[in-house]
Amino acid sequence: MRYKSKLRAGDWVEVLSKEEILRTLDNKGMVDHLPFMPEMFQYCGRRLRVFKRAHKTCDPPNGLGGRRLKGAVHLQDIRCDGQGHGGCQALCLIFWKEAWLLKAEDNRRNETEPESQRRSAIDPRPKEEGCTEADVWAHCQAAPQPTSCNGPTYICQSTQLHDATGSWRWWDPRQYVEDVVSRNARLSEVLSAFLFFIYSHAAGAGIGLGSGMRWMYDRFQNLRGGPPYPWRTGKIPKGVATPSARLNLQPGEKVRVKSYSEILRTLDETMRNRGMYFDGEMVPFTDKSFHVHKRVEQIINEKTGKMMTLTSDAIILKNVTCQARYSKCRMFCSRSIFPFWREIWLERIGPGDHKV
Repeated sequence: MRYKSKLRAGDWVEVLSKEEILRTLDNKGMVDHLPFMPEMFQYCGRRLRVFKRAHKTCDPPNGLGGRRLKGAVHLQDIRCDGQGHGGCQALCLIFWKEAWLLKAEDNRRNETEPESQRRSAIDPRPKEEGCTEADVWAHCQAAPQPTSCNGPTYICQSTQLHDATGSWRWWDPRQYVEDVVSRNARLSEVLSAFLFFIYSHAAGAGIGLGSGMRWMYDRFQNLRGGPPYPWRTGKIPKGVATPSARLNLQPGEKVRVKSYSEILRTLDETMRNRGMYFDGEMVPFTDKSFHVHKRVEQIINEKTGKMMTLTSDAIILKNVTCQARYSKCRMFCSRSIFPFWREIWLERIGPGDHKV
């Protein structure tokens, strides 16, 4: 598949019609091993804005290294609702191949206004095998195996991400140039991220300066209203049970994320609370207030494709997504994954509580 252009963050695009998109897909409903999912049909013909170019991404089930993806973007606030995948509640940001999009020529038009002049974005080469809407739905699940007795194996963009991408070393400068050129990140943000990497590398070098450097970092950040040093160790010894809290939080309720020091007291030395990892990318949201988006009860395991039922509390907060600022191997990943929060890391804000 050839791509005529590279979209940038902020560009307006029109999603092609269902019929046009189907003509770009192979008989498994994919382009370059990336599936077009049933959840995406509802956006056909709509005019939407590019959130970020998806030239690189993360693939946590297969390691911490970044992955390279060609000719794809994320659209603003367009997430998978899981309707074609057993009701998965992960709310993943959808990948859109540029072959499925048409760049709008007039960025001043209203979001819902259709593009009046359509230019062909379809690969003109004939395909040996076509694809139908039924094929797209059928390939949401792998063929059942005779020995399988634990439910269907789902196929989605997240489960196929490793096959749809190539490796990309964190030190390759081309990706950071593209971060800036694509408007995914400002040059100042990229430079700040590298300064943090150098600082954290020195703090963790084992030369006796770590404690003092972390203290100075916290002091400086406190003066400027920034988050504390993100890479620390939980206070509970490994193997000792971690605490829980039951708030029964519901969508729409306002909560305060506790301070990082409070949360560290609920984590073991592996930074987990009852198996759930507290990532350094969550630290910038500590000691701030947000609204509950939803309670998560089931998600697809990206490694196995099996539906997982979450037996303990897992909360998604509105507008709280991974920014990939502190992780060397996946710096400025564009997936904007929703982190899950334990209720013990949160506290409800009542009508009379003005804590911020």
